[in-house]
Amino acid sequence: MNENKSAQPVTDPAQLIDWFAQKGKPKSAWRIGTEHEKFLFHKGSFKPVAYEGEQGVGQLLSLLEQQFDMQPIIEKGHIIGLKSADGGSVTLEPGGQLELSGAPLVSLHETCAETGAHLRQMHEVTSPLDICMLGVGFQPLWGRDDISWMPKGRYKIMREYMPKRGNLGLDMMLRSCTVQVNLDYADERDMARKFRTSLALQPIATALFANSPFKDGVPSGLKSTRAQAWTDTDPDRCGVPAFVFEPDFGYARWVDYILDVPMYFLHRGDDYIDVSGLSFRDFMAGKLPGFEGQYPTMEDFEDHMTTAFPEVRLKGYLEMRGADGGSWGNICALPALWVGLLYDDAALDAAEKLVRNFTASDIEAARMAVATDGLHAKMAGRSVYDLASETLKIAEAGLKSRAILDDKGQDETKFLAPLQEIIASGKTHADIMLEKYHAEWGQDISHIFKEYHY
Repeated sequence: MNENKSAQPVTDPAQLIDWFAQKGKPKSAWRIGTEHEKFLFHKGSFKPVAYEGEQGVGQLLSLLEQQFDMQPIIEKGHIIGLKSADGGSVTLEPGGQLELSGAPLVSLHETCAETGAHLRQMHEVTSPLDICMLGVGFQPLWGRDDISWMPKGRYKIMREYMPKRGNLGLDMMLRSCTVQVNLDYADERDMARKFRTSLALQPIATALFANSPFKDGVPSGLKSTRAQAWTDTDPDRCGVPAFVFEPDFGYARWVDYILDVPMYFLHRGDDYIDVSGLSFRDFMAGKLPGFEGQYPTMEDFEDHMTTAFPEVRLKGYLEMRGADGGSWGNICALPALWVGLLYDDAALDAAEKLVRNFTASDIEAARMAVATDGLHAKMAGRSVYDLASETLKIAEAGLKSRAILDDKGQDETKFLAPLQEIIASGKTHADIMLEKYHAEWGQDISHIFKEYHY
């Protein structure tokens, strides 16, 4: 039944609004889906890992498939990802960054256990290949030309279109890594509250998780070089959508936004057809140039949604997008922060109150400021450090209220420990890396590969 529905032509925005409405879930059904990316490099040389060859990304995926009974995702004869029986998947970012898209899970205990299981599996297959994994937000050493593109059709189209709309889109594609969490909503009002609150707090997350102070082998002058890359990628599909803070924000406004994002591609079988810059609205009207008389399906719309990159994204769930990739502990801390803030009623009330006077322009300005200064930045005239401290207290209270215990009787607040250490010291991972670079590393960037690999 769902397959038939997904194949029906989409000709009216009301169909899309209804699709988002149907994704609402009762609180008992809310889940946590964590995604995290990491760089792959050759042990010893620290060079990036290409797709081809006996020590390549393709071979690594084949070994994961064989050893852990995963289902391969094939495109044009190349293995480009894996699906596991539990609902998770392993996929490739454009420059060979390897991503775990976790299964939807009930608790942070489960999602952190999933992260651990994945990284242990990765160790089993990377060790014989002399490959290591690096947990930072932006590639500290390699230039764009050092990195091989992965054999995915959508990336070729994006690669050609990105430079037309910004200067750093290819850096974002090839040289950045993130950790994200996907969270559910009950209904339109709940979605709007969570969207507004989390969008306003994304600069706080960016500051707390700042972990990418290097570029091309030297300090970049930034605490999050990854975050700065997103500020010059494509204004049509990135940043802080101001309409989210307007009183009538809901599914309809979001649908309007997505329909106004220029298209990248049509996905037909194994083929990605370049329609970059064209209008999905024209497609819905049967007027897409070259495809006149054809209409999109829901699958086409779902593909199109993945080409919008605001700091928070609605895709039938809310996706938090503002953090650098990082350490094992930080992979668990990111979902802990957002679950604590958004999945408890009192915590959401408190978080909403904390940011209620912030405007879209305040948040956009803070987005730039935290990329440069991290916790030392200002947001709407307030100290980002102070806001981060308050935000963390709200998240801790929210997790305590959830009262979900592990087999040792510990609740989910334990996963906030890395962030509490940052607040206690006033130093992010980026700050600590810069101190090491100028002191014991002797300005030798290779130390980052030795100290910050998983």
